[in-house]
Amino acid sequence: MYGKLIIECELVVRTGMHIGGSSVFSAIGAVDSPVICDSYTRQPIVPGSSLKGKLRTLLSRSLNPDIEHMPDHNHDGEELCRLFGSNRPVRPSRLQFADAFVCNEAEMREVGLTEIKTENTINRRDCSSSPRQIERVVPGVRFAVRMVYDVRESKEEAVQDMRLLAKGLKLLQMDYLGGHGTRGSGRVSFQNFVLKDFETGLNMEELLDIFKEAEEYELLPV
Repeated sequence: MYGKLIIECELVVRTGMHIGGSSVFSAIGAVDSPVICDSYTRQPIVPGSSLKGKLRTLLSRSLNPDIEHMPDHNHDGEELCRLFGSNRPVRPSRLQFADAFVCNEAEMREVGLTEIKTENTINRRDCSSSPRQIERVVPGVRFAVRMVYDVRESKEEAVQDMRLLAKGLKLLQMDYLGGHGTRGSGRVSFQNFVLKDFETGLNMEELLDIFKEAEEYELLPV
């Protein structure tokens, strides 16, 4: 069998989120570390690679008995390589991630989409400071997330893969996305899941229930 399952949801920023863009050139007085933006709209985005990489890392840690000695990604195990792919041997990822774009610009117009956070690094020897400015996406901004899953084998295997993906989304809501997470940045949640079926024959209600469980983790304190 072959078909495609489209998974759409909204990623909600709960605390300032920084996914870094290019800072090859920084004029005097400019932000030291800007967020990555779409070159057309100039609005912040969540790259599909950032979301995919974070989910894979969190799931790999959760499935590995020794997180101090993590395996190479090509040895993540059957279920993870099936979902995210590998290059030795070559296995295409069944899950495709699109870049996520802001979907509530009008709601955030008065506040703006980003803020500048100033931090200081203190030299312990002479107490001198080194201030820096970090751009962050502000809390309340929503990004439209779109993932496409290739159904290639049995329906049972597809359901297993969706349960694994939902687990990764739960783990991410208890972790952080982007940089500076240990200092409070990057807390996110997922809402408003919508599934679209293209010739898979899967039970959409069953799968939607799996993802709706992930929304419960939005209520966890950040």
